[in-house]
Amino acid sequence: MRPATIRTLAFLTALLLLSSCRPMGEERSVTGTLVRLDLEERSLTVEDGMGVRWNFLVDKDAGIDLAALREGSKVRVTIARGTPPNMISAADRIRKGDRVEPVPY
Repeated sequence: MRPATIRTLAFLTALLLLSSCRPMGEERSVTGTLVRLDLEERSLTVEDGMGVRWNFLVDKDAGIDLAALREGSKVRVTIARGTPPNMISAADRIRKGDRVEPVPY
């Protein structure tokens, strides 16, 4: 390949990657099966359709009734401020204004 062609392909690849990045602060939703619920720790784990497990810690003032949830049910967790992909975190926090909703099968 000619150097100009390689540079053009590299530029187009970089442009494609940048266009697929989401800005920080964007809302994120995870839909899947509630596989773990700990009322004392106020934590839950949702397994999505790809088998990835998402861990969440629920703030006490989030307004989410964890007692109404059941392991094995399908839910959608929507958070406004997800952990950025470049930061390691054991769990995302569910804060006031975020949602945990049952999803019909």
